[in-house]
Amino acid sequence: MQEWIIAMLVISVLLILRDMAKTILTGRMSKKEEEFPLCEDHPQKEKVEKYAAAFQKLADTFYGMPYKKEYLSSGQITHILSETNDQVCSGCYHREICWGKQADTLCRGGEAMIRALEEGNEEETEALRIQWAGICGKSLQYLEIMREQFKKEKQNLIWTNRMIESRLAVAQQLTEISGIMGMVAKDLYDISPAEPEFQEELRKRLKRKHVVLKHAWAMDKVEGRRQVFLNLRARSGQCVSVTEISQILSEIFECTMTSAQGSRCIINGEFHTVHFVEDVSYQMLYGVSRLTREEEKVSGDNYICRQEEGGKFVMCLSDGMGSGMDACRESEIVVELLEQFLESGFSQETAARMVNSALVLKGREEMFSTVDICAIDLYTGICEFLKAGAAATFIKRDHWVEAIASESLAAGLVQRIDFDTASRKLYHGDYLIMMTDGVLDALPAEREEETMKEIIMDIQDEAPREVSRGILERVLGYSDYRARDDMTVLVANVVRK
Repeated sequence: MQEWIIAMLVISVLLILRDMAKTILTGRMSKKEEEFPLCEDHPQKEKVEKYAAAFQKLADTFYGMPYKKEYLSSGQITHILSETNDQVCSGCYHREICWGKQADTLCRGGEAMIRALEEGNEEETEALRIQWAGICGKSLQYLEIMREQFKKEKQNLIWTNRMIESRLAVAQQLTEISGIMGMVAKDLYDISPAEPEFQEELRKRLKRKHVVLKHAWAMDKVEGRRQVFLNLRARSGQCVSVTEISQILSEIFECTMTSAQGSRCIINGEFHTVHFVEDVSYQMLYGVSRLTREEEKVSGDNYICRQEEGGKFVMCLSDGMGSGMDACRESEIVVELLEQFLESGFSQETAARMVNSALVLKGREEMFSTVDICAIDLYTGICEFLKAGAAATFIKRDHWVEAIASESLAAGLVQRIDFDTASRKLYHGDYLIMMTDGVLDALPAEREEETMKEIIMDIQDEAPREVSRGILERVLGYSDYRARDDMTVLVANVVRK
C-alpha cells in the first residue's frame, strides 16, 4: 500500500512539473514588466538541472537495493531446518543420537529435500525421504512439517520480491521525473528574441490590422519548424481574429502558420501572449466499430484518439484481461493514464512505462491490460508503433496490406517490460487499422493475419467508420455471427491538408 501511495505521489509530481512549465512559459512572457526573455543561459536553468540530478541520484539509491531472488537463501534453508527440528525432534528420545554423529548427514539430506521441494520434484523428494528414514523413524512427519515451513518461507520470498519490484517501480518513476525536469529546463529556456528585421516587418503589417506588438520571441524546437510567441493587443477597442495574425505570419515565413492548440481565438484590448506554430501537413480521419462479448453488457476494450501538441496524432487501444466490468475498469485505467501523460507532453514510451509501473505497484493479482499505441507525426507522416501484448496492427496502401505484430507481455505483469516498437512512413490515402485480439481470434487458427489481410483488401469503402464496420461484419462470418470475446476495430485514414 505504501508503494502505491508513493507511486501516485510521484505521478502527481510529474504532472504538476509539466503544468508548471507551461504556466511559467506563458505567464512570464505575458508580464509587462518583463526585462529579459527566457534563453539558454537563464539563471534558473542550472537550478532545474540540479533538481533533475538530485532525483536521478535518489533513483540510483533505489536501484542499488537488493534485487529479486529466485531461490531460497542458505539462511532461509537453515531457518526451515531449525523450525522443523524444534517441532519434530525436540521431544524425541533419539534426538541426541540423530543430531550427534549423524548431524552432517541429516543437514545435507534436509537441504537436499528443501531444494527438491523448491524445484517441485516429488520423485526426488520421496527418494530423499526414504534415505532419511534409514536414520530417522519420523521421516514422514518430518517431511510434512518441512513442507509447511517451506511454504511459509516461499511466501515470504514472494512478498519480498514484490516489495523489491515496488521499489524498482518507484526508482523508474524517479528516473522519469529526472528526465522530465531536464526536458523542462531545455523547453523552458530555449526561447530567444526574434530577429529585429522580422519584428519590424511584423509590426508594420500588424499596425494595418490595428494590432500593437510588444514582444516577439522565436523557438526552433523540433527539426527547425517555426514557432513564435507574440505579445500583442488590439487598438481602439477592436477585436482581431488570431486567424488573421496567422495569415500575416504565413506570408512573412512563406509557409502555413497557425495558432497552437488551446490558444485564444481573439485579440482584444489587453496584452496577451499567443503561441504560433508551423501548420501540419496531414490530418487524420478515424472511425471505430465495437462488439461486446455475448452475455456481457460492458466491453472490456477502451480506446482514445487525440491530437497532441507538437503535431502528433495518437491512437491508443487497450484490452483488459477477460471481459465485463472488471476488464473494462482495467483497460479504462490504462487509457485514462495514457491520455493524461500524453496530454502533459510525455512521449508514448515514457507514458506506457509509467502506466506499467502504476499497474505493477497497484498489486492486484491478475490485473493487466494490453497496450497498443500508434503515434503519427502529422508533419512528416511517420508513425511510431508501441505494443505490449497487443494484437497486430495493419496498414493498407493501394493494393497491399502490411501487419505490425507484437510478442511482448501485457502491461502490469512485470516491472521491466520490453515494448515492441516499429516505425513506418505513411502517405496520403493510407489506412491504419488497429484491433483487439478478440477480432483476430475469431479467424482460422494459424493464419489469422493472412485472413485479416484478405478481409481488409476486400473492403471497398473509403470512410474509416464503414471500413471498421465492414471488417467486423466479415470477421463475424467466421464465428457463426457470435462474439466470443470483446471486439474493437479502430480505423484511421491519412489525408494530406
